[in-house]
Amino acid sequence: MPTHNDIVMRLDVKVPMRDQTPLSTDLYLPHTSDPVPTILIRTPYSNNLDASIATARRYANDGYACALQDCRGRWDSQGDYYPFREGADGYDTQQWIGQQDWSNGKIGMAGGSYLGAVQWASAPHKSPHLTCMAPRVICCDYRDGLVFPGGALQLNVMMTWGMRTNARTGQNIDFHHWNSAFHHLPMIDMDEAAGRDLNFWKDWIRHPDYGPYWEEFDDEQRYGAIAAPAFNMGGWYDLYAAQTFTNFNGLRLQGGSAEAQQSKLVVGPWPHALSASTRTGDIDFGAQSLYDLDGAEMRWFDYWLKGIDNGIVDEPPLELFIMGINQWRSEWEWPLARTEWRAAYFDSDGRANSVIGDGRLSFAEPQGAEADHFTYDPRYPVQTLGGNNCCSPHIVPWGPYDQRPAEMRGDVLCYTSDPLAADLEVTGPIQVVLYAASDGRDTDWTAKLVDVAPSGYAMNLCDGIIRARYREDRCEAKLLEPDAVYEYTIEVGVTGNVFKKGHRIRVDISSSNFPRFDRNPNTGNEYGLDAELRTAQQTVFHSKARPSHILLPVIPATDRE
Repeated sequence: MPTHNDIVMRLDVKVPMRDQTPLSTDLYLPHTSDPVPTILIRTPYSNNLDASIATARRYANDGYACALQDCRGRWDSQGDYYPFREGADGYDTQQWIGQQDWSNGKIGMAGGSYLGAVQWASAPHKSPHLTCMAPRVICCDYRDGLVFPGGALQLNVMMTWGMRTNARTGQNIDFHHWNSAFHHLPMIDMDEAAGRDLNFWKDWIRHPDYGPYWEEFDDEQRYGAIAAPAFNMGGWYDLYAAQTFTNFNGLRLQGGSAEAQQSKLVVGPWPHALSASTRTGDIDFGAQSLYDLDGAEMRWFDYWLKGIDNGIVDEPPLELFIMGINQWRSEWEWPLARTEWRAAYFDSDGRANSVIGDGRLSFAEPQGAEADHFTYDPRYPVQTLGGNNCCSPHIVPWGPYDQRPAEMRGDVLCYTSDPLAADLEVTGPIQVVLYAASDGRDTDWTAKLVDVAPSGYAMNLCDGIIRARYREDRCEAKLLEPDAVYEYTIEVGVTGNVFKKGHRIRVDISSSNFPRFDRNPNTGNEYGLDAELRTAQQTVFHSKARPSHILLPVIPATDRE
């Protein structure tokens, strides 16, 4: 068995790109004269981090070459950095590796978050050397999947992550006054108010619509050009939870080769850091929630890059951790074929405001008042309490937390079921269909699915948002007619959870979730360019004619026995 002393290191190798920009690449090679497969890891976070070096040495000790490369404009690589513009550099690096005497011509890519983004960006360029990928916690459509989900800016992530990656080296953001920064208006110069001048921030604010700017950063439209299979890894509380399933289905159903259609996915009860702890937010999911992701990844590479017939592609492609019962389960497709889609309807006697109101959730059609009302004042938005956040949990926490502090507000409508007479599994994508009106020309609608224990503890499972101006078309904003009733579809996210007997299902509806998302000023003005705010009067309908509801993917109980 090789030891660390058998590794050959070649540090700061300058790999030329097509425009002759040199990218700094550290090579960790097994001590052998035979050509070997390569694991390529491209990063904006420095190729000299202890964790990255340990990973590279582990691969080299297992008979792989490992190339750790600083992305363009970051650390020891030359050129100018611009987020997610990585496809050509990835391809050029793969072509360079394929020509080296220590390479056998086969490449696998590894890494999570941005290190996953560079994998998807390079794959459609079709290097013959890219054989497989293992992307963790990332999307492929950066407008809808990251920057403007549902049309609202994912403020906390974009500002904190953007400021960390703005300069050539890492930037400390721990001493910023984030509460003040997040409230600054206009949005276009929020970066300057926080102490940086981010050219890409201003580009994002100037492009809230999906269009040519975002098409460059949308690899969902290029699944058919990808021949390399992907072993995806994600978490129910990761900000890319839903998009991880989109990527899995994208290659399974549209991949450009038979190999790509053998892609896999594992999802646990984890935040962006994945299987780093048994605890996420308030909840300890137990030792069984941990998963040997590195071991699974190595099996994946051994199969595709070394030709070791370890059976990994013959196993079910999905491994899901089902919360509530805290058990792993193997599946074959997403959504699950045996899903029973059930609508749970909102109802009340007209005062669903807060958790102590009279809001009800039922599988029967609504019988009470026609609507509920609340006032949304963007000066006092509903605070984010955990959820699918990233990447600074000390600034905005991630994961499951008790939602009752937010649910005590009058501008949060709470619709809660009776205690369940038996366990109810909900595993799949979650949607809310909302019939609502606002007296503004634009506004936001938020939805959150909550598991309420007999003690009253209200555990968030997933949440989403829709910006009203994008209710019909993400490519073109269409303002509201004040007080007109519209139908909205809110993508609430994904979950795998058993609501235990005696628990209750709750849906929270409001118009803000801050600072996870930016505040809608309710004015209908051009996005991000002014500081005007107005209070909006909001109405949520739940009559038989306008039956607002949540669509739950219920898994029959017999399938869990």
